[in-house]
Amino acid sequence: MQDGKARNFSSARTSACGLLRAAVLAGAFVAGSALASLAAASDMVYASEAGPLRVTEVARGLERPWAFAFLPDGRLLVTERPGRMRIVDADGRVSEPIAGVPEVHARGQGGLLDVALGPDFVNDGLIVFSYAEPTARGARTAVARARLDADQLRLEDVRRIFAQDEDPSGNHHWGSRLVFGRDGRLFVTLGDRFHHRERAQALDSHLGKVVRIEPDGGVPADNPLVGRADARGEIWSWGHRNVQGAALHPLTGELWTHEHGPQGGDEINRTLAGRNHGWPEITYGREYVTGRKIGAGSERTDVAAPVLQWTPSIAPSGMAFYTGDAFPQWKGNLFVGALKFQLLARLVLDGERVVHEERLLEGVGRIRDVRQGPDGRLWLLDESAGRVLRIDPQ
Repeated sequence: MQDGKARNFSSARTSACGLLRAAVLAGAFVAGSALASLAAASDMVYASEAGPLRVTEVARGLERPWAFAFLPDGRLLVTERPGRMRIVDADGRVSEPIAGVPEVHARGQGGLLDVALGPDFVNDGLIVFSYAEPTARGARTAVARARLDADQLRLEDVRRIFAQDEDPSGNHHWGSRLVFGRDGRLFVTLGDRFHHRERAQALDSHLGKVVRIEPDGGVPADNPLVGRADARGEIWSWGHRNVQGAALHPLTGELWTHEHGPQGGDEINRTLAGRNHGWPEITYGREYVTGRKIGAGSERTDVAAPVLQWTPSIAPSGMAFYTGDAFPQWKGNLFVGALKFQLLARLVLDGERVVHEERLLEGVGRIRDVRQGPDGRLWLLDESAGRVLRIDPQ
């Protein structure tokens, strides 16, 4: 492999010291009041290597939330997988659905997925969002741009700017994270659609790829495969299974991603131009039913090694580098949500290597998205309970 063997913390990982079962902060409970009881249950204290952490429930009542973005005024723009987009105010009030969202294929893992503000949102109000788009044959991952009127709760000038070139049947592995690079180009992560994993290695297919496009959907001239007759010019990297976490490294500006592996082999990758990440030929994963090893091994000279792999799988989703001041000890750390184990993984980096893992907030819920807020705190989406959570020092 190009970068050496992946680090695996599955057998020697560091626990977050467990959940402190002091579930209610002092003074939060008022006997006999259902509302006070709800508030008490929503503020939890957890142990961490940085000291006690308070997790506050900012909002609840969302249905299968998938992603969120911070608006300039501090409100949250949140997607719900059934096909709704909402605004969450600072006091936790959840708006009515925003009008103008296109029809989505809300089945299995599909629906309305990621959302990101455009680089010049303050001036033009443009957002991009991804979704499973229904077609006559099945469905495909698509991306649209629109102008958001947050006060009138509507999308204007909605236009699809990208869609996968294949639309097979099935309801799994849509990928769908959206990240603007420093140059304003848009990275889109695309799953292999589960039953079509061999297409992740095919350069004439969007399945199992990360693509890079212009904000209007055009193909950047400096993409790695531009000009090749046997390849799609949008492709940035290939050999991916189902990428549900993506973020820019705060120092290098490189795209880092993570993806789900089957029964092991979840990966974190430096996702650079023209790299093959191996799936399904080179992988740490195993078949769900038989347990048989997938592929021809876990190393090959033309395949980029993951920075880290998890076995057993933690089912990662959401990803953020921390650069805030609320937790000085965490600066430069990488945070990944986990659906299966219902926790937040904190990864300490030494350059491009992961040198330590701490597992935080175990049992808090299925963490679907992770973002650093403008307040320097970490904010989470708990898919299982439809909640927005915020982490503060205790």
